[in-house]
Amino acid sequence: MAVSVDPPQRGSSEGRAGDRAKDRTATSAEDQAATTAPSAPGKLAEPPIPGGRVEALMGRLIRVLSHSPLARPLPAVTLSALGLAGVAFVGLCATAPHSSADTPPVLLPLTDLARNLGTPHLPDVVADTLMYVSLLLCCLGLAMMLWANSHGWTPSPRKVFAAGAATVAVLVNITPVGSGDVASYAAYGRIAALGLNPYTVTPIGLPGGAHNPYAALVNPLWRTTPSVYGPVSTWMQMLAAYLAGERAWLAVWILMMMAGAAFLGAGYVLLRTAANPVRACLLWVANPILLVELVLGGHLDALLALVAISAITLARRRVSFANDALIGCLAGVAVAVKVTAALLALGIAIQLLHDRAWARLARAATAAVVTTAALYLLTWGIGALKPLAGESKFVLSPSVWRLIQEIVLHVWGLHAQNEAATVFSFAWPPLTLALAWYLYNRLSPDVPTVLAATCALWFAWVIVAPWSLPWYASIAWVTLALLPRNSLTRWLTIVTGGLSLLHFNGGFPTNPKVGPTP
Repeated sequence: MAVSVDPPQRGSSEGRAGDRAKDRTATSAEDQAATTAPSAPGKLAEPPIPGGRVEALMGRLIRVLSHSPLARPLPAVTLSALGLAGVAFVGLCATAPHSSADTPPVLLPLTDLARNLGTPHLPDVVADTLMYVSLLLCCLGLAMMLWANSHGWTPSPRKVFAAGAATVAVLVNITPVGSGDVASYAAYGRIAALGLNPYTVTPIGLPGGAHNPYAALVNPLWRTTPSVYGPVSTWMQMLAAYLAGERAWLAVWILMMMAGAAFLGAGYVLLRTAANPVRACLLWVANPILLVELVLGGHLDALLALVAISAITLARRRVSFANDALIGCLAGVAVAVKVTAALLALGIAIQLLHDRAWARLARAATAAVVTTAALYLLTWGIGALKPLAGESKFVLSPSVWRLIQEIVLHVWGLHAQNEAATVFSFAWPPLTLALAWYLYNRLSPDVPTVLAATCALWFAWVIVAPWSLPWYASIAWVTLALLPRNSLTRWLTIVTGGLSLLHFNGGFPTNPKVGPTP
């Protein structure tokens, strides 16, 4: 049975009770009918959202593309499959001990099988070209599937989920592509499994140094960097390393399977709670960009999305003391996965502030603070947050922040450049809030506050933060999947796809860290 929800709405105080009653009685079929264009009974129209000239131009372009032959189910699915297959092929062609910055030197089962079958090693220029083309196909395929859905294509959501699950089952057995982060995860887990502190000991500090099987998998750029992940992430990494022992490849494989399971867990929550489960599944489990970034990349952000959507689902249910406490606990767990999940806690708080639910806010906030404090203080202590002070000054290239930093460097010198990085670390949070407020107001006032606030906050952070990578957008996507169709979908696709094209190598060597090292 699907979980029943009672989403707070963003209307006036006089109309909130009426909005809630209307939401309780609305069904997904009625939601579809409400967005049907009179001139085309079978076509679902996008809700009108005010925008400027750029939005109007984008709307015209979308209307042209959405009526192209590609915006049909078979071509759309084919494009998505080709994009995924291209990225997966790069992973299958990876051969140890060779690796590039975006492919750690580890052979997972399907990659090892492909090597034994004689799959050729791809030169870097060929692999990069194939990655660029494949990522573009993933973006185009996603857009075409969504347009086909808006034209009336309604596949069985359970079949879409099953297809996504089958795809995940294949991808977790392929050498991770797009980022070498999962190798760092395994190294931090090994450090913790040996009884050391991963927030002070770096991968190069493992016994044997660079010759340690775990340290050897880590990109040289990150071998001297301590963990910046929360204690819950470290526990998962430690479990993988404990089960794997000296077999570093097995630790990576276990972490890949954990990421895949978390990704499917979030998709299952969406399947059971979304008013439009077809759209939700297309935006998550069938989303080729997310399959590349979260599953084939093996990123912890899949777990973050699972915890976030679980907390948001509970926040939309009817009020109870236990429910509010559980919401707070989940928010605390999310912060203990990645500290940036504080934006999730803020999104939930905005809903309670909007409803003037002071008692609920107090209960949830107390549970969140206690959970976060317990998870940090009772494990590796407050020192687990220390590496973040250095990471907050990193600037990724290419970005607007990096351009400003280069101008400062050439005009005032290296010292001024480092000072600029410090200024950036204070400037981007208020800019993120300002952009989030703008995006929040662009969404319909009828959508649940917690979804609108969380999606806007996370999307704004991905755009504004000086250090941003495509997999960071996981919570923006998982919340967007529960919202009605809106123009943020196209922009999130463009931003995530653009970041994927710019940073599929994880920031090295063409996108080096800039700024003080921890």
